[in-house]
Amino acid sequence: MTNTRPEQPTPAYVPPHDLLRGKVVAVTAGAGAGIGAAVVRRVLEEGAKAVVFSDTHARRLAEAEEALAAEFGAERVRQLVCDVTEEEDVQAMLDVADELGGVDVMINNAGLGGTASVLEMTDEQWLKVLDITLNGAFRCVRAAGQRMVAAGTRGVIVNNASVIGWRAQEGQAHYAAAKAGVMALTRCAALDLAPHGIRVNAVSPSLAMHPFLEKVTSPELLHELKQREAFGRAAEPWEIANVMVFLASDYASYLTGEVVSASSQHA
Repeated sequence: MTNTRPEQPTPAYVPPHDLLRGKVVAVTAGAGAGIGAAVVRRVLEEGAKAVVFSDTHARRLAEAEEALAAEFGAERVRQLVCDVTEEEDVQAMLDVADELGGVDVMINNAGLGGTASVLEMTDEQWLKVLDITLNGAFRCVRAAGQRMVAAGTRGVIVNNASVIGWRAQEGQAHYAAAKAGVMALTRCAALDLAPHGIRVNAVSPSLAMHPFLEKVTSPELLHELKQREAFGRAAEPWEIANVMVFLASDYASYLTGEVVSASSQHA
């Protein structure tokens, strides 16, 4: 395939500005090398009092905690295994946040994709993607919202959506339905929580590059996906994390119920 859209250079990493000074932040799917891990690092750089990050991979969690504790201080970093399809796990994550002073910011990053035509997609495939991606976000929004209300915290919830929730893509019916649901959940939860001073927003990325994506995606498909982007390249995970941190910060104090597209592919 001929490259018709030149790849623009990745901008320099943005220095921190203490946007989350003193906040306790919880992040789901925060281990590994993708958006969640970039968010965990970014909130620490932005002065968060502490971050509680979860994942389903115990080894990756332990390795990430060790590295982050060495860089930012052990007192600011806590991790635990959390499956967002299990209410008990979600509550346990927020129990840890309570030990640190209570959750101020909940960032819901957990999600599961896959590719299958609706002609061959099984109930199990459909339900698994929706339970992790949509129901998991709901459980975390509900649990974090309840704790913020009980504590009188004017907190923030940020969900990870996707441009797939807006536009059609072959083989993505389950993932698109789940992400469109996350967008609707964001808008409705924002109205439910607004009387308590709690903001709820979402980020909608398209293609964010990380090592796992490169392993499971062919070079040809990656090239095609990059060609759909205005800059001719994938986003770096930290670029998506920056948008999430902005939404979590006081700079976005009047923003709620919004889905911010971190891509040129809104439609």
